[in-house]
Amino acid sequence: MDKVLLLGAGLVTRPLVNYLLEKGYKVTIASRTVSKAESLVGDHKRGKALGLNVKDDAGLESLVETADVVISLLPYTYHVKVAKLCIKHKKHFVSTSYVGDEMNALDEPARKAGVVLLNEIGLDPGIDHMSAMRIIDDVHQKGGKILAFRSYCGGLPAPEANDNPFGYKFSWSPIGVILAGTNDARYKEDGKIVEIDGAELFDHFEILQVESLGEFEGYPNRDSVPYIDIYSIPETRTMFRGTYRYVGWCETLKAIADLGLLDKKERDFSGMTLADYTRIFIPGDGDIRADTAGKLGLEPGDEIIARLEWLGLFSDEQVPIERGSALEVLAEVMKAKMPYKSGERDMIILVHDFIAEVAEGKKHITSTLIDYGIPDGDSAMARTVSLPAAIATRLILEGVITEPGVHIPVKPEIYEPVLAELEGLRIVCEEREEDV
Repeated sequence: MDKVLLLGAGLVTRPLVNYLLEKGYKVTIASRTVSKAESLVGDHKRGKALGLNVKDDAGLESLVETADVVISLLPYTYHVKVAKLCIKHKKHFVSTSYVGDEMNALDEPARKAGVVLLNEIGLDPGIDHMSAMRIIDDVHQKGGKILAFRSYCGGLPAPEANDNPFGYKFSWSPIGVILAGTNDARYKEDGKIVEIDGAELFDHFEILQVESLGEFEGYPNRDSVPYIDIYSIPETRTMFRGTYRYVGWCETLKAIADLGLLDKKERDFSGMTLADYTRIFIPGDGDIRADTAGKLGLEPGDEIIARLEWLGLFSDEQVPIERGSALEVLAEVMKAKMPYKSGERDMIILVHDFIAEVAEGKKHITSTLIDYGIPDGDSAMARTVSLPAAIATRLILEGVITEPGVHIPVKPEIYEPVLAELEGLRIVCEEREEDV
């Protein structure tokens, strides 16, 4: 068991590839853009780079057949397709993406085939599950109960790199970042279920303090309620999973959504300026800045309007694509205006906040991970997403993780060795406990 097939060669893959090659495994990287795979492998004798269109069913299947473990860092829509091939050829499967109904339906076939299908082994989801379960299991082993659980995670520029009006730079797909802000949300707060429509998501944020870093906005992330069962804490009265952003993000993205700039209808933008693009959604024929402010019920001098102007939405710059949706135009504009510059660091913040009841009384327990990227090296996003997957892959190859079926890392036999090795790689979740 020493052959790994990695599907995808995106922004977060380099730490995973380096880890597996350094551990002595043979790694084949298959990517639509072969040059990306070649840059990851370099001249390493145990690495191989190949071109592959994942829609080439025969080509994909032949590669899966040759591997012991297949890691899919493709868009999530392809994971089930790859996992089915892994079951067919009795190969293990690893991904960092959320498990959906189609993947869960593969649990019994995977068990019958003796195949591990390990998902959600990245950062969020991934390290968030593992660091939470370490505390939950410890409380339960002491005969205690979890009364409340709140968790926030965010990938952001490090404070010294936070130099644009949006407080954000892209370390992964811009469309993915934007679309994450359109999801409906649901959580449990003090025994009551709260449901939020995606269109209203950015109205529901709070200002939170992170020790040593200051104030951030936190807003709900997807559906938190299923994690009551996933984490085996039916006793909890609060279950909330959220996202961190710098202050100002939520009100600005809310304005962008209200203007209609997240529209997915395909349009022709040939020959249009960004001001023309914005005017599609703004009635009036006066000053576009003033008209935009008017539609949003703001003054032209408002900070939100200043951010939209900084982005270029009132300018004579050309729309970056000729055909596509308003959302795709916005993503391209944001990607161009909000990149990480050479030498800049990104930052990961992951904070769990528990109220637990144990024999000694109520306890406030926190787990905090703050990780920074390496200037001109691996980003914190790349390290925290791909290294858990790399470590889990090694544990499967070495026969430490063996239980077949569809899994996420909520069992001690998975999370304990992964968290222990991450600490050796200086990705540390610091836990604190105090009386309530």
